[in-house]
Parts: sequence; C-alpha cells; structure tokens
Amino acid sequence: MPNIKSAKKRVLVTEAKTLRNKMFRTQLKTDIKKYQAALASGDNAAAQAAYKAAVKKIDQAAARGLIHKNAAARKKSQFTKAINNM
Repeated sequence: MPNIKSAKKRVLVTEAKTLRNKMFRTQLKTDIKKYQAALASGDNAAAQAAYKAAVKKIDQAAARGLIHKNAAARKKSQFTKAINNM
C-alpha cells in the first residue's frame, strides 16, 4: 500500500477506471453475443438492430482504447459481411 497521498489517490483512480472499463468490455461482449444470436435466428430486423448496437459499441471501445482500432475495423467488417450474406 502506498504511503504518499498522490500515490494513494492514483490507486483509487485506477481501481475506478478499471471497474468502468470492465463494465464497458462486458457490455461490448454482450452486444456482440446478441448480434450473433440474432444472426443465427435468421430474423433480419432483429439482426439489423443488433448490428447497429454492436458496431456502435465497437467504435466506442476503439475510441476508449479498450480494443485496438484495427481489431475494431476487422470485427465491423466481419459483422457487415455476415449481415449482407444473410
């Protein structure tokens, strides 16, 4: 445990940011799973709605630095191909 006041604050801030990032990453995974489930069900309207939500979350994650921008582009490309081939 740190003794210096600023180091103590850094620990608290880091814990808060870690929790926030974990919550966001979990929501991202949930939206991706919802999209894949909608795609598997064959419901075009549900898949379109889930696609929009998933792509938005992916863009937000890339902007926050939670995933690499190239990984985000790759996922979005894969999702677009999948929905176009539906």
